Amino acid sequence: MNNNQQQKIINPETQIQKGPQMNERDFVNDLLSTEKYMSTSYSSALNEASHQALYQDLLMISNETHQLQRDLYHLMFKNGWYSLEAADTQKLQQSHQQFSNYIQQQSPYGNMPQ
Repeated sequence: MNNNQQQKIINPETQIQKGPQMNERDFVNDLLSTEKYMSTSYSSALNEASHQALYQDLLMISNETHQLQRDLYHLMFKNGWYSLEAADTQKLQQSHQQFSNYIQQQSPYGNMPQ
């Protein structure tokens, strides 16, 4: 694969009616954005919850929110409304090596085996 060409990973797009009103894709995209925002908010709330019962309730809701976010992503991907770029193996290996080196440098325990 040429460095200038990124291979897209996408399913055939489900056609939707286009016009001034929101369509199914718009609604699902809006829901996915909302769930992403909610996931971040629940993570912050979990970090700050001092009451154990409240923490457990927030954790349950947070897990449900993450699952819903994942389900919406799969729905969009299945319908061809969400695409990914294939990762370049060489770039992945370079990133892994950089991250591994960084972790080893930052580790308070010295050089740890990978």
